[in-house]
Amino acid sequence: MGRTRRTALFTLTAPVLAAAAQQFPDPRQEQHGPPDLHKPDEDARLPNGKSQKDAIAKQNHEASMKDASDLVQAAKSLEEELKNAGSYVVPVSCVKKTEEIEKLARRIRGRLKA
Repeated sequence: MGRTRRTALFTLTAPVLAAAAQQFPDPRQEQHGPPDLHKPDEDARLPNGKSQKDAIAKQNHEASMKDASDLVQAAKSLEEELKNAGSYVVPVSCVKKTEEIEKLARRIRGRLKA
């Protein structure tokens, strides 16, 4: 009895895995076939003739600038509240302001990464 459970399991599953490997080709290998017909048009235009990508970029920039100004305003108000609160007291409104600041920062970062 020189066989272990692992050896027996490998012996039984090896043919199944080999058949599955032949059935499903490696997606990392280059596949030759028809071109992808579902690619979006690279130079899509709006009805007014402007580029759709430019319009989206402009809209994202304006929204990021608005969020950045809101972020600065929230940070300044947080600073004022902390100065007025004293050294041993943290108001609940300060915690809410920090959550708002985090949310604005994440929103800006998400737009800039996209």
